[in-house]
Formats: sequence, C-alpha cells, structure tokens
Amino acid sequence: MSQLTKREVELREKAAKALNKKAKYGPDIDVSAFSRTANDWGKTSPAELPADVRNQALRAGVQPDMKARAGTFFQIDHSVVFEGVNKYFDGAIELISTVEAKRKYGWLDEYFWKAVPVDADKYTAIAALNWDHGYFLRVAPEKKVTVPIQSCLYISRNNLDQNVHNVIILEPYAEAQVITGCVVHPNVSKALHVGITEIYLKEGSKLTYTMIHNWAEHLAVRPRTAIILEKGSTFISNYVNLKPVGSIQTYPTAYCKGKNSVAVFNSLIYGGKKSIIDVGGKLVLEGEGSRGEVKSRVIATENAEIYSRGALIGREANTRGHIECRGLLLSNSAVIHAIPELRGEVNGTELSHEAAVGKIAEEAIYYLMARGFSEEEATSIIIRGFLDARMFGLPELLQKEVEHAINMVVSASL
Repeated sequence: MSQLTKREVELREKAAKALNKKAKYGPDIDVSAFSRTANDWGKTSPAELPADVRNQALRAGVQPDMKARAGTFFQIDHSVVFEGVNKYFDGAIELISTVEAKRKYGWLDEYFWKAVPVDADKYTAIAALNWDHGYFLRVAPEKKVTVPIQSCLYISRNNLDQNVHNVIILEPYAEAQVITGCVVHPNVSKALHVGITEIYLKEGSKLTYTMIHNWAEHLAVRPRTAIILEKGSTFISNYVNLKPVGSIQTYPTAYCKGKNSVAVFNSLIYGGKKSIIDVGGKLVLEGEGSRGEVKSRVIATENAEIYSRGALIGREANTRGHIECRGLLLSNSAVIHAIPELRGEVNGTELSHEAAVGKIAEEAIYYLMARGFSEEEATSIIIRGFLDARMFGLPELLQKEVEHAINMVVSASL
C-alpha cells in the first residue's frame, strides 16, 4: 500500500472509532459474521461471463451488450471484471474503478467522504477500512450522454462481505443517465453489501440515476448515499426493489446547495416473505428557489415490514418540497410504516406531505374477474399497474428496459 496522506490517516482513525456504532434505522448486524475471502475473477467482457451471471444481471436491467450502453462497469465480489466506454463517447465520460481513479488523480481525494461522513455508522466504517472498489464516473463539461451508462455490483460467494465506494462527478452543464443493478448469484442465500455513493453535480448538470436491486432472501444491504447539487443542477433518483431480502436500510440525502437546484427521489418497493425494508429520501433545501419531491409506491405481502421515510428541511426562502407515499397491503401479516418529516427553518419555505395505505379493493378484483380473468391474474394486473414505472419519467428506451426488469421479477414473485 502506498503511503497514506494526512487526510486518509484521519479518515481511517475516525472510521476505526465508529466500528461499533449502530445505524439510526434498520436492524443491527454483526458485520464480523461475514467473510472477507473472495475468489479472484479475471478481466472479461460481460458478454463472455457465465450464463447464470448474465441472466441475473439482466433481471436488474444490466445489458451484457455494449451497443445499448455508453459505458459499463461490472464488479463481481471484490474483483472488477470489466470497465469500458463505448467508442462513441470517448472523451465525454470516464468510467473506472474508484481504486484506480484515486491512484490516478490526486485531486479526487477531496471528494472521498465529503458528502457521506466516514463515521456515520459501522457500515461506513467498514467500507472505509475494507474497500472493495466500486466505480468512478466523470462526465465532461457540457457533454450530453443520451445513452445509459450501466454498472453492475454482483455477489457470487455465499456469506461474503462486499464494500464498494462509488463517486460520480458531473461537470458544469453535463447530462447523463446511469442504471445500476445490484445482484446476487442464485446460490447465494446470505451476504452483506455495503455501498457508499457520493454524487457531485456541478452547475447546470443533470443526472438520472436508476437503481434496480435483485437481492436474495437473507441478504443484508446497507447503501449510504449523498448528493451535493450546485446552482441549477438536477438529480432524479429512481429506486426499484422487487425481491424478498433479509433487510435493506438506506436513507439517501440530497443537499440542494445551489440556487434553483432540484432533487427527486422515486421508489417502487415490493416486499415479501420476512423482508425488512427501510428506505426513503431526505432533501435539504439550502439554495434559494431549490425544490424537490420524495415519492414512493410500496407493496407489502406475507410477513414483510416496510418503512417508507421522507424528510424535507427548508433552510432558504422560496423553497418547495413534497412527500407522497402510497402503500398497498396484500397480507394481514405485513406492515407498512409511512414516516414523513417536515422542518421549516425560515419564512418562505413551503413543505407538504400526503400518505395512503390500504389493501386492493375487492371491487377491482371482481371487475377484472367479470371480464374473464382469474383472481390471480386480476391481482397481478393490479400490482403491475400500481408499480408503474412511468412515474420515473424516463426516456423511452430506458423506460422499456426498466418495465421489462419489473415484469420479469413480478412474474417470478406471483
């Protein structure tokens, strides 16, 4: 290991002190129960990966063919197996491992652990002390990348601890769409995934960031994400989780520091079996005229327990924020918690929320059954309609791919 800088030493010392610090939300996890031993995967094209790996990645919207992507980053366990940019976007984007990027660019050190505190909890701490790559994405000034950039973070080994740190920088007036899939091998029943993502949007830039999680029944997932928005920048987050999972706890925060900056968090959540899912979004409206939304559609079935959180903090005049949660209960044993928080700190901020949780109306089931559908088919139609990806407002190509991923997972779940 190369000699650590003074700042790196300080960060590691802070992280070490937080190794036993419980997270504010979600079930506590004994991180020492997971293995740090991983197989070494060699470099290869995504199209040449084993069929079972490719098929699982497809379920999370990750295409093995580079033709439909501006760039691809593929990591399995602790190994980066592929990183590349479509030749048509050479010079517009850079997509490499964060480990490699940090060695390459001395200035990048100031972006690490700036948006997300290294000592926030035990999960940020282990991500700092046991770092397993992740991706660095930079879009050059004024470049409009109209084709999606994709990343896949894959776990192939049972009981593995995978800690990734992603850094995204959009330079002034750049635009990009990122679709990231988090996936496990069908034979993996238990593992821990910690994902740190720090996003920096410079003046006038726009990022659409779509995440599709395809986890397993006993996985523990702890993403820690923060976004810093400068003047006139826009961040749109689309989060999809449609598979049973042991537990997910994430509460991304967007800091709208620039004037007229905009942040939107959209979530589609389907929780089944004994899943504990604690997700949401927090907006800190610090720039004059900044605004945003936190919107979620949640389905809970079997014994799932889902927390849908939203927080709006208005710290500057002429700011607006809204929280909306719609929940659908498919089981008497399932639970949905809608937890909004509004905090206005100045005169001139306008914050609001609305929430509704209920079950499928019997009249809707009977209506569809009267038109020849079975009860199971009628329920499936209603669920698909509720999990409507059109709320994301994606470009048509990406919209179809996300809908396809949703249909694949919902079909397997019902």
